[in-house]
Amino acid sequence: MRPPTKPIRNLVIVLGDQLDAASSAFDGFDPGLDRVWMAEAAEESTRVWTHKARTVLFLSAMRHFRDALRGRRWQVSYTELDDVGNSGSLAGELVRACAQLSPASLVLTETGDWGVEQELKKAAKGLGLELEIRTDRHFFSTKEDFAEHCKGRKVLRMEFFYRQLRRTTGVLMDGEEPAGGQWNYDTDNRESFPADGPGLLPKPISFRPDDITRDVMAVVERRFPGHPGKLEHFGWPVTSAEAQVALDDFITNRLPDFGRYQDAMWTGEPFLNHSLISSSLNLKLLNPRKAVAAAEDAYRKGRAPLAAVEGFVRQILGWREYVRGIYWRQMPGYLDVNVLKGEAGLPSFYWTGQTEMNCLRHVITQTLERGYAHHIQRLMVTGLFAMLLGVRPREIHEWYLAVYVDAVEWVELPNTLGMSQHADGGLMASKPYAATGKYIQRMGNYCVGCRFKPGESVGPNACPFTTLYWDFLLRNETFLRRNQRMAMQLKNLVRLDPERRAAIKGHAAELRQTIGHSAVK
Repeated sequence: MRPPTKPIRNLVIVLGDQLDAASSAFDGFDPGLDRVWMAEAAEESTRVWTHKARTVLFLSAMRHFRDALRGRRWQVSYTELDDVGNSGSLAGELVRACAQLSPASLVLTETGDWGVEQELKKAAKGLGLELEIRTDRHFFSTKEDFAEHCKGRKVLRMEFFYRQLRRTTGVLMDGEEPAGGQWNYDTDNRESFPADGPGLLPKPISFRPDDITRDVMAVVERRFPGHPGKLEHFGWPVTSAEAQVALDDFITNRLPDFGRYQDAMWTGEPFLNHSLISSSLNLKLLNPRKAVAAAEDAYRKGRAPLAAVEGFVRQILGWREYVRGIYWRQMPGYLDVNVLKGEAGLPSFYWTGQTEMNCLRHVITQTLERGYAHHIQRLMVTGLFAMLLGVRPREIHEWYLAVYVDAVEWVELPNTLGMSQHADGGLMASKPYAATGKYIQRMGNYCVGCRFKPGESVGPNACPFTTLYWDFLLRNETFLRRNQRMAMQLKNLVRLDPERRAAIKGHAAELRQTIGHSAVK
């Protein structure tokens, strides 16, 4: 870094998930007085054992964004991973930069990670510099909006916040009423494929790595050779222009069938009709307003059915906004919630895919190859198994944060600990997403050719999901009886005679012992 020729007024901090040229951090930016600061830190790839593709995506997108800012003749102080003197941490690099640049103050848009924000605040305080943290305009709502929504409510539910945002934004509204007369078309969006599969699917667009991305890939392979994941399939958007192309491709080619089959799974089809824009949204290469507006426009022009569009909009305007509100309202204590008292280690096959269970093998192998799995693969395969087994919630959280290219803590943590593991006792989801292997059988073809039988809970061919499902209900029966939405499942539990209960518990104990021998400690 060269010392600037004139004093710096504001050093504007831009993190790897803040690649938004319209960010509030740039409000009032004066190229003659201010400077942008960005840094690649090895700690961000080792805090959890990060998938190579996730690291490549973040670093390549950061370098492209740096070059775009420099193209506007803005001064950008940027530290690459291999630069001499790189301390390896964001806080360390900020301190080092400030010692060289002597800015008068620091500016930052709200972060997506509570821990990172605390580290930067601590560093600024140690430097004796004011750190101005500005509201993140990327979202439809603010932290304050969510806090206001929560006032006076004993129970929080996404659906009510979603409806509130629909009204305030006018998205999918016909005057005062929701488009089509219903708020939610979820019941139309749960179909599985016919027996012969999804048929010919439109191939999602993929972006060939350019020189910058290839350079990053080489650095990552050299710096993190033992990290999980592969890079030969890497084709994620790394610029805002590519992100827009990815959105357009989804709206044109896959949105019409997205809703109907969004929960379906199929061997050898990792993408199906999904949008593949979550990483672009979470790195802020793509504004969610553009995604929602494009989907609504497709509905208004008759190019996509309302159920598909509403299902897509609900993921962005509903779940995404709600999850962020929960995260910031509950941190930092949310990291350690464990209402169901899970204490098992995460099985080592989560890092290798080497398991006899077809569904887990397919989903984990896909994850390691691409850094991607769609929401039902995450919730009802890898997440479901971890919850039924009783894995420590923080361990499965760290796995999700490590292996998916779109993982940023604000969105990943509540989805994992709340939705997937029910570790918060019902704050995020009104009931545990507990199911037997029959759910997986119904939603795809993973069970075809698997030696385990979804309908069997004991015996050599019993599906581990089914055995552990009944064991999960038995272990947590007292707690679950407080939840009216679990009444039907617990009614079925009552029908099990003592001998059957004992057999299930015994088989579950054997499974835990076998799986536990290969668990990550």
